[in-house]
Amino acid sequence: MSKQSVSLAHQINPSFARNAALALAEANLLKEVITPIAYDPEAPIWKSLSLLPKNLKTTIANELSRRTWISPNGIPIQTYPWKEIIRIFLSLTKLTPRLGFSDMQLVDWVYVSLDRQIAKHHLDGLDAIYTYEDLAANTFVKAKQQGILCLYDLPIPFYKMTHRIMRQEAELFPTLATAVQTIQDPTWKLERKDQEIKLADHIFVASSVTKQSLLEIDVEPEKITVIPYGAPVDIFQPQPKTSDRFRAMFVGRLSPRKGVHYLMQAWQELKLSYAELVLVGTNLFPSGWLEQYKDIYRHIPSVPHLLLNQYYSSASVLVFPSLVEGFGLVILEAMACGIPVITTPNTGGLDVLTDGVEGFIVPIRDVETLKEKLEWCYSHPQELAEMGRAARRKAEQYNWSLYRQTLTSKVKDILNHS
Repeated sequence: MSKQSVSLAHQINPSFARNAALALAEANLLKEVITPIAYDPEAPIWKSLSLLPKNLKTTIANELSRRTWISPNGIPIQTYPWKEIIRIFLSLTKLTPRLGFSDMQLVDWVYVSLDRQIAKHHLDGLDAIYTYEDLAANTFVKAKQQGILCLYDLPIPFYKMTHRIMRQEAELFPTLATAVQTIQDPTWKLERKDQEIKLADHIFVASSVTKQSLLEIDVEPEKITVIPYGAPVDIFQPQPKTSDRFRAMFVGRLSPRKGVHYLMQAWQELKLSYAELVLVGTNLFPSGWLEQYKDIYRHIPSVPHLLLNQYYSSASVLVFPSLVEGFGLVILEAMACGIPVITTPNTGGLDVLTDGVEGFIVPIRDVETLKEKLEWCYSHPQELAEMGRAARRKAEQYNWSLYRQTLTSKVKDILNHS
């Protein structure tokens, strides 16, 4: 039997794409990785950044760090950098609106361009192409013509579920409607998403809520595989508490989709003594909206990812009340630090924690239940500490090695039965 060949494409380099590529490489399946920019801080081309002024160098390096691709097992990485470099330049210099574009339009421009390049130049000799949402429409059309399997990875719920939930949120909170970006996608982009789902031979998702979003549009269950992401148990580990103060923490972008406004209401009504609410992440609420709660929380706008360990470890509980999420990686990061989690069924939490063991699952938009669980955590410090230890044990089960093994096993099965 001849060696099977799969290429993987992604727009940047999140941990799940990096581990998917590594999984295929470890299984001797990966032909190449295709991405706009493969940033390697040790490569000569990127070392030239040191010639720039310090502030500009730091800003650009921080942006590029999200595109760090180190070749998995020596596999080639094919890049198409110039449109992405233009996008980054226009975004950082705030020139985008002056040219009549939005930042999202430029992102779409880069994605569609890369999709076309893959369809035109990177399908020959493949058994399968493994790619992600918004990067597959043209590629899958061409792949179908050549008898190449179309493997699709959907990291977030299908847009129809997300739009339904966020439209409801905009109606419930009209003053927050401008911050609900997910209901503003253009028709052509939604049609591409529909096309990608129809053409995919198999769809990989990270959570049962994302699977449910596909079942709701009549995708066959056997066409979907759920593989939860891995906990970074080697990088994120429990650290000793430096204070006995009860601290609830949220980590992520502060926005209506993340349910932060329900957390603020719950915390305000609880009025717990010797307790602190900490919000870590960029504020995406309308300007001034959070001011009404300014006396009840502490905001940390940005934290380098590797420093998050100490923030998680300083918390008593992570609260992640998101309305719709493909998979909240912050859940596994907190669990790896030995921190229990309060979250909703729409975050992937159901796939990695047991209600009442490593944390709690609360319904979306349910302020009263959120208050009840927060008050329980506050009033039961010893039981909460045991929950944290259970959370670490569960995180050790859901590691990235397990993710890679499960993914390659399924990909091989699909290839062998195609």
